[in-house]
Amino acid sequence: MSFIAVAQFVPGDDRDRNLAVIEEFATEAVARGADLVVFPEYSAFFEAELGDASVAAAEALDGPFVMGLAAIASRLGIHIVAGMLETTTDATRVSNTLVAVDPAGVVVATHRKLHLYDAFGQRESDRVIMGPIQPPETFSWHGFTVGMQTCYDVRFPEVTRRLVDVGVDLALIPAEWVRGPLKEHHWRVLVTARAIENTIYVAAADHAPPVGAGNSMVVDPMGVELVTIGEETGIAVTEVTLARVASVREKNPALSLRRFGVHQI
Repeated sequence: MSFIAVAQFVPGDDRDRNLAVIEEFATEAVARGADLVVFPEYSAFFEAELGDASVAAAEALDGPFVMGLAAIASRLGIHIVAGMLETTTDATRVSNTLVAVDPAGVVVATHRKLHLYDAFGQRESDRVIMGPIQPPETFSWHGFTVGMQTCYDVRFPEVTRRLVDVGVDLALIPAEWVRGPLKEHHWRVLVTARAIENTIYVAAADHAPPVGAGNSMVVDPMGVELVTIGEETGIAVTEVTLARVASVREKNPALSLRRFGVHQI
């Protein structure tokens, strides 16, 4: 059996405190049967307005935050996915990076945010460098091929379709989905749409309010919302199966019937 957890909390500007919350929720998830836990975007460090402190908090992939994740994953024998601020060659900007760590404490995949949140009055690109377009990195978990994308990426259906084109049947979306008019509605619709149109599972982990919209969830290939956290901090756990992917694709062979591909512009 394959159980996945989405974790929802409010990361702050204290890396060690954030790691303590991650360890607490990961331990609870394991007690409830999960061995893949998805945490939000900016789990390592977060301030409501990205500034100099965010740039100063950036780390390399072998820095203290990822090493902390690795220690937790290794101790619990699980996969952990979380968002961090990664250093770049630009002293004034960082990379908004997701890391996946396996039960041996090894980084098995990364994703650097492709579409920056220069929308709804925000300017993420002032402090963050856009991720390069390159083949998606994936990892294997209980027979699933798992891929990642970040927050605003979910508004671009071709991002998820590129993952599916390399075999992904479980997409993870760590996010800091800022609250605002209709934003919760957009979040729920977009996460569900990415699952339905690609006949895959989608596990999306958001920040809890007051800044984030909450509503972390896992949606199945038919668009069924299996679990949702709501507005509070905590975790939600559900079983996912490859048999469900296969049965939905037998009913709805949308991927095999498609007539258009994805290309870079």
